Amino acid sequence: MENNRNNFAYIDGANLHKGVGALGWKLDYRRFRIWLTEKYGVTRAYLFIGLIPRYTRLYTYLQEAGFTLVFKETTYDSNGKPKGNCDADLVVQAMKDVYENNFEKAVVVMSDGDYASLVKLLKEKNKLETILSPAIDKKCSLLLKRIDASIVYLNDKRSILSIKEKTPDADEPHKGFFRGN
Repeated sequence: MENNRNNFAYIDGANLHKGVGALGWKLDYRRFRIWLTEKYGVTRAYLFIGLIPRYTRLYTYLQEAGFTLVFKETTYDSNGKPKGNCDADLVVQAMKDVYENNFEKAVVVMSDGDYASLVKLLKEKNKLETILSPAIDKKCSLLLKRIDASIVYLNDKRSILSIKEKTPDADEPHKGFFRGN
């Protein structure tokens, strides 16, 4: 455990959610936050996310799990799909924290090549701990791979980070079981 470190995580919320979903599982955000602390010494985990009023319960849950939420105002495309591109906000926050020397190392959670310049700079400044990619190995951006930084694929951590099915109580009737007459 590296609890005595002061590392920050910068998480592209949409990239994380969509990436893990495309892999066919759901992330347990509470467990993920604990894992970031225990594995990487993360003391602050910024989660950049679009602000959609109907998701206030989700935002409360994420804050209670230990994330520092950074909201981006959303717009809607022609199909009514919300868009809240947080890339620039994430980069600005990370650069501000580098400039102010607020952390030892950064853990960046993304698979998007748009972040390659940030990752390259963090590596050059010896401020990069690792990239956590919510993509299958081949789908992580080639621009990130070319930096030759440590990349950990979250799908390899699925067994410890996914939402576990609740075990039904022994007295509860089970669907699909023959209960007799």
